[in-house]
Formats: sequence, C-alpha cells, structure tokens
Amino acid sequence: MTHSYPIRVYYEDTDMAGIVYHANYLKYIERARSDWVAQQGLDQLAMRDEGIVFVVRRIECDYLAPARFDDRLEVRTTVKAVTGVRLIMTQEVLRNAEPLFRAEVTAVCATTEGQPARLPEKLRRKVH
Repeated sequence: MTHSYPIRVYYEDTDMAGIVYHANYLKYIERARSDWVAQQGLDQLAMRDEGIVFVVRRIECDYLAPARFDDRLEVRTTVKAVTGVRLIMTQEVLRNAEPLFRAEVTAVCATTEGQPARLPEKLRRKVH
C-alpha cells in the first residue's frame, strides 16, 4: 500500500542558496503521513478527544539531492511494518520520479499524558 501526496515548493521553503531548507522535508513527510492517516478513515481530532495521539518515535533520513523553488514534488509513503504499538513507514520525496529525500519513520500511539497506547484496531486491520 503506497500513498502519494503532492507538494509544491514555495519561496518560503528555500534557504539563501535557493534550495529547500533541510527541516522542511520533515514538514513535507509529516503532511503526507497526516493525509495518509485521514485516508485510512481515522479522525485524529476524535482520537485526541479520546486521549490518544500519534507520536513520532524515530526518524532516520538521507538527503539525496536538492529540491528548488517551484519544484513539484511527490511524497510517497509506504507501510513497512505494523505491530500492536508501532507503525514503521518509509517515505520518499521525489521530483519526476527522482528520489531527493528518503526516511524511515517509526510512529507510536500515546495517551495525552505521554503513556504508551496501542495503535487503533481500525488502522491495524487495514494495513495488515
């Protein structure tokens, strides 16, 4: 299951060299994950109201090539593994199918007080 999310690079996304500032790739992949969660039928606001939130536990990433102002990019998100408490995804930012950035992201659920919680059953069923 691969999810695709479009991104357009705006001037505000770039640094003085005219390339996308490194931290913005993390914003791009966060937007794509949020969109993916919504497409799975999960309402994160309702989850929070029930005391459960998603938390990024780990990100390992590689910057492969620069993106520039007005580039049209695609973020591809693929589920790599799911357990009762952990969701591991690979995410790539591409320009015309050329990989620019690659990350492996581990997300977990926690209570709003910061205690570990199980992933929603609805999500586990859909991605297994």
